[in-house]
Amino acid sequence: LVETLVPSDIASLKEGQARLTVLLNEEGGILDDLIITRPIGENAQGSLYIVVNGAVKEADWALFERTFEGKAVLTRADDRILFALQGPKAADVMSDFFPGCEDLKFMRHMPFELNGSRCIVSRCGYTGEDGFEVLVSPEAGLPLVKEMLTDDRVKPIGLGARDSLRLEAGLCLYGHDMDTTRDPVEADLAWVIQKKRRERADFPGAERIMKALAAGPAEVRVGIQPLERAPAREGTVIEVDGKAVGIVTSGGFGPSVDAPIAMGYVRADLAEPGTKIDLMVRGKARPAEVCALPFVAHNYKR
Repeated sequence: LVETLVPSDIASLKEGQARLTVLLNEEGGILDDLIITRPIGENAQGSLYIVVNGAVKEADWALFERTFEGKAVLTRADDRILFALQGPKAADVMSDFFPGCEDLKFMRHMPFELNGSRCIVSRCGYTGEDGFEVLVSPEAGLPLVKEMLTDDRVKPIGLGARDSLRLEAGLCLYGHDMDTTRDPVEADLAWVIQKKRRERADFPGAERIMKALAAGPAEVRVGIQPLERAPAREGTVIEVDGKAVGIVTSGGFGPSVDAPIAMGYVRADLAEPGTKIDLMVRGKARPAEVCALPFVAHNYKR
């Protein structure tokens, strides 16, 4: 059922395995990115654990309910909290509370008990670093978060910092680097479409997406390295020889690389790393070049 809405191979997931995928409209445009996990345990088979973006969750759930009416039941976890612990010391901290979670590999999950409350621990996150996400009841989760924050290794972090981390890791943010006007090939997310789904080509917008896979997209998401210290923000026009050739979709200062960084879309013939481009910042052309992603290597536990 879920494969009628996403282009990834969901049916072959192993117990405890998660997969990042995209929700597609009928034209192949991206409605959201989401993580789908096959739960662990005999009683859980036939169900899926799905985490969507909060900003578009109502639209996502409405689409699921329309599509699966009479065929599946959607049980929302609005009564629980989801928090993430990310960074090189995340496994050491988490193992104090969830012994055994340190053995999880990236994009795997396990159920745990916390003060009598069932919770789910997933080894994933959207920072490019090793880390975990925990789904738990507020009654058990809020005291846990407060206790974690008494540890010198743990600090609270806001979405602004998460944004700089995911940008350095070359990760898309929905509503910025991907939206309904972009398909997975343009967004450099063709890797979410496994071989058997390409062979069947039975997902929404398959005609457009398969054509882009075969012939290449007209535009593609790339990394952008400004050659001056001025950052190029979202919406900055990209030019070559005075003509617009693309647009910046995410941009800012990368604290780990100590330099301005950006991502955006350019014509496919300009996507080769090293290609010289201009960024129109405050009405002035600033030199930059296309570069490979990510800016900072991922540190996932494989």
